[in-house]
This record gives sequence, C-alpha cells and structure tokens, in this order.
Amino acid sequence: MTDNINNGMDAQGRRVRHARMRIETTVLLNRGTESFPTELEDISATGVRLRKPAHWNGEVGQTWVVDMIFGSNLHIHVDARVMRISPHWIGLEYSHIPENKQETLWSLLGGYADKLEPWEEENV
Repeated sequence: MTDNINNGMDAQGRRVRHARMRIETTVLLNRGTESFPTELEDISATGVRLRKPAHWNGEVGQTWVVDMIFGSNLHIHVDARVMRISPHWIGLEYSHIPENKQETLWSLLGGYADKLEPWEEENV
C-alpha cells in the first residue's frame, strides 16, 4: 500500500496520507523574533496540524520552528513548512527533524508512523 504514497494514491487509486494521531499538547511556534503559543491538534509522520494563534501572520511556504511539549519529560522540536492555512488551523510539513529527535518522534507516533489513511480535501 505504501508504494504509491509519493503521489498520494494507494494501490486502489484512493487518495491517502500518513495517518494523523489526535493528541493535544502545548506548542510554541517560533520564527525569527516571532513566537506564538498554540495547541497541537494532531501529528503524523510527515507533519502537524496546529490551532491558528491569534495575531499569527504567517504565510504558506514559510518555515517555522515547532516546539512540542508532551508531559514533563518529552520535548520535540522540528523545523516545519507551512502548507495550509484555514481560519482556525495551520498545517505544517516537517522540513527538518534533528537527528537526536527522530527516534523520539517515531516512538511517540508508534503504529501511526507507518500507517496510511484515506482522505478527502478538507480545511487543513
């Protein structure tokens, strides 16, 4: 089933994406001198969906540092590119995962790391 993921289709011709794990946690979105606290809605092997912070003025194509805090001892930061913006959400795709955070991210995702799910166009 993963053979055609690069073109977003499975073997039956359905649109697929990496499965999203619904999890809510605190996130700090940083770019240059700008910093916005927000919340993680879901996470996948390729990116994250965040609640759009008030007064955030980012644009599609920009790269932001996403700092995610899970509990008291798990902190993951990645560089991610804005792919979609809606009135309430921001969809970001990882552009760089530090080597020392890769295993931590894959462990957090567990079975979601390799799972694909069908999808239709939606608001982020």
